[in-house]
Amino acid sequence: MDARLRGHDRSVGLQKCTIVIPTKVGIQKSMKSYYVYMLASKRNGTLYIGVTNDLVRRVYEHKEGLVEGFTKKYNVHQLVFFEETNDVESAITREKQMKKWNRKWKIELIEKENPEWKDLYEGMTQ
Repeated sequence: MDARLRGHDRSVGLQKCTIVIPTKVGIQKSMKSYYVYMLASKRNGTLYIGVTNDLVRRVYEHKEGLVEGFTKKYNVHQLVFFEETNDVESAITREKQMKKWNRKWKIELIEKENPEWKDLYEGMTQ
């Protein structure tokens, strides 16, 4: 898989699903999705980067303040960017990589994919 991870095709609705792929010997392997995501308090505001296997659930938890921590303390609840992969190690590596980026690079990535800084969560829950 490309180390940069591919962006999620936003024209396809997100749904939690498991894909089962039969193998030659009849054993089935399950493919799961993992997401690296960025939340913002507002346009050019405070940013948060995380990783999850259930993006809708995790963003909901951030929005509702169900977990104590950074996003609750600083009101960082808008989903402004995410990437999807089927490999958990790639997702964790990408999250760590992005957390080391300077702020300018993070903003450039958001504005490339989401120039209006729309809350992408709203399109997932309709």
